[in-house]
Amino acid sequence: MSDIRIVWDVANSRGDWLLLGPDLLTGNDLQTAVLLSLFTDRLARTDDVIPDGSGDPRGWWGDLGEDVPIGSRLWLLDRSKQTQQVLSNARDYIIEALQWLVEDGVVAGMDVQTEWTRATLLGAQITLYQPAGPNVSLTFTWAWQQLT
Repeated sequence: MSDIRIVWDVANSRGDWLLLGPDLLTGNDLQTAVLLSLFTDRLARTDDVIPDGSGDPRGWWGDLGEDVPIGSRLWLLDRSKQTQQVLSNARDYIIEALQWLVEDGVVAGMDVQTEWTRATLLGAQITLYQPAGPNVSLTFTWAWQQLT
């Protein structure tokens, strides 16, 4: 059975469900898994610096009682300066968020590249190598509200 399909809305920098008439569209499960993994907030680690200073480690209610958390720590980069270190952290957070796909055998491996595509956009190119079937390439950009 297919899951509800989530697609990336480039214009609004967010994931969204698609409708097919009055019903939710299903299918494209790998892309949906990636979107959920990247764009739900993973609980911050105790050594993470919370960007707004609130001390709120966020997290997702679906992680309660789970051994492996869902989501990414990309939210920790909110309002960071546009540096090579931030690109490196973004890449690490993306790999961390998607590692379960490799561990569960959904994909055989992945490549992740990050770059500043413009002064206000962080870009990520993700290639997923499926055990059988074609490779899947996904590109995401995030509007960046850096500190000045």
